[in-house]
Amino acid sequence: MSARRAVLLVGSARPRGESTSEALGRYLLARLESSGWGSEIFFVSHVRGPDELSDLTSAIGGADLFVLATPLYVDALPHLVTAALEHIAAARAAEPRATPCRFVAIVNCGFPEVVHTAVALDICRSFARQARLECVGTLGLGGGETVHGRGLERLGWVTRHVRHALDLAALALTSFRPVPDKAVQLMGRSMLPVRAYTLAADALLWRREARKQGVEKYLEARPYANE
Repeated sequence: MSARRAVLLVGSARPRGESTSEALGRYLLARLESSGWGSEIFFVSHVRGPDELSDLTSAIGGADLFVLATPLYVDALPHLVTAALEHIAAARAAEPRATPCRFVAIVNCGFPEVVHTAVALDICRSFARQARLECVGTLGLGGGETVHGRGLERLGWVTRHVRHALDLAALALTSFRPVPDKAVQLMGRSMLPVRAYTLAADALLWRREARKQGVEKYLEARPYANE
C-alpha cells in the first residue's frame, strides 16, 4: 500500500524560513511524516504561472490531504493565495471525476484576537466546496508575529497551545477524522497576554519600522482630530 501524502501551500510571500505560515505548516507536516506520510511543499510566491499552478493542482490530485497555511491580509486571503485557489477550484470543477482529497486551512493574523480570521476561514470553506474538496478543519491563530518564522519548538511555552492544537489535528488527520473542536479552541488561545503582545509589537515592530522609514514622529498624528 502506498504511503499517504500531504501537500502544503505556504501562503506567505516572505522568504523561506521567515513566515509564521511556513512554521505552522511545517510543524503539522512533521507530525504527519512521523506517522509515515509523504509530503510536498509549495510556496505561493513561486506558484504564479500556468505551469506552476498546474503542478500544484496535479499534486493535490494525487494527495490525500491539502493543507493551506496562510497569513491574513486585510480580513481576507492574500492575492496570490486567492489566485491559486481560484485556479485549483476551476481545474477540479472541470474534471468529470476529481480525485477525492481532504482540505485543512490554517490562517494566522498579526492582530492578537483570533476573531479577525473568521472571514478568511469562511472563504477557505467556500473554496473547498467549489473545488470539490472535503474540508475537515479550519484553524485560526491570533498574534502570529510572535512566531515570525521561528520553529514552534524553539519558542517553548509560548507556543505550547499551538503545538498541542497541531498535535491533536495531526492525530485526527492520520486517522482520517476531522480536526477536533479542542484543536480549534487551543489554536485560538492567545500565546501572550493581549496587553503584553501589543506593547511588544509597538516597541519592537511598529516603532522600529517607522524609525527605519523616517516616519516615527507621525505615529501619534491625528490629522482629523480638529474637524
